[in-house]
Amino acid sequence: MTLGDQIADWLKGFQRLAVLGIGNPLRRDDAIGVEALKRLKGRVPENVALFNCEMVPENFLSEIERFQPTHVLMIDAAQLDLEPGEARLIPTEKITGIALSTHTMPLSLTAEILRTDIGAKVVLLGIKPERTEFGEGLSPRLQKALEEIATAILEAIKGVG
Repeated sequence: MTLGDQIADWLKGFQRLAVLGIGNPLRRDDAIGVEALKRLKGRVPENVALFNCEMVPENFLSEIERFQPTHVLMIDAAQLDLEPGEARLIPTEKITGIALSTHTMPLSLTAEILRTDIGAKVVLLGIKPERTEFGEGLSPRLQKALEEIATAILEAIKGVG
């Protein structure tokens, strides 16, 4: 099953989707979530809202709640047992210890708040980074993966919506 198929399967029945781009733009590949959001901007339907959360997704909770999403897709770099640039959908209960720790509040807690307070279906699209040292710009492997991931997300939204 391709990444696009997995996302489409998870999105079945969605009415409103919030996409959270998460990461630190000053830590190379940790910015993958933020960069993915840039690729989606202007290309999603009106029932999809994009939130550029960077390192503080918790600061967007009230704004996300006002949007009233049925589904929330968090995109972030994650320490996975995969090759750099590979991505997986990670259920909220498995986020602890996987997401990179460049955030003020653990992503697992943010996901739990979104799930319980808003009642949204929440998942993390975790992408294995190659380089997370200080610096700007994605590594070439993640730059290439970014295009594939953004396309998979757009096709899944189009296919389900």
